[in-house]
Amino acid sequence: MRVLALRPELESLTAVQDPSDVARAAAGDVRAFERLYRLHLARVHSLVRRMTAGRDVDELTQDVFVRVWQKLATFRGDASFTTWLHRLAVNVVIERFRTDQVRRRRMHDGEGVFDTIAASTGSRDLPMDLETALAKLPDGAREIFVLHDVEGYKHQEIADMLEISAGTSKAQLHRARMMLRRHLT
Repeated sequence: MRVLALRPELESLTAVQDPSDVARAAAGDVRAFERLYRLHLARVHSLVRRMTAGRDVDELTQDVFVRVWQKLATFRGDASFTTWLHRLAVNVVIERFRTDQVRRRRMHDGEGVFDTIAASTGSRDLPMDLETALAKLPDGAREIFVLHDVEGYKHQEIADMLEISAGTSKAQLHRARMMLRRHLT
């Protein structure tokens, strides 16, 4: 498989997926896979960037598409390809968090966690920078915030994905929201 350079700025927002491209790519057609890659690159890159606060985005995005190539034969068509790809991308990012040493440090307990992020010192005339605020969150809080508030997963779904309790998911989401509020106000 030829690996393409990441260039989301070249992604066409008006491109339409040919349904046969998925079947062709699953059968080993590299050109069909390249078309799928180009069509979905910007969306996957954006999801990975939000979930990781910009750390290793290009590498993880590439990992997602390598995994797509490896797993494409398992796509049954029960859901849309875009839905399947989204879930696979989320799983790749979650897997990375699990394998990193950061996993042990990601769940902060106690109210001291609010002291780890400084309140914004900027003028109220400046626009809010959610991306910067997200990057300052602890990994676990950011991951749960993105999965719940941005991607729309329910707490039980997040708990199952991350192998934590739904209560931990709720607590981390609350912490993330409080920290974001403090940073953005």
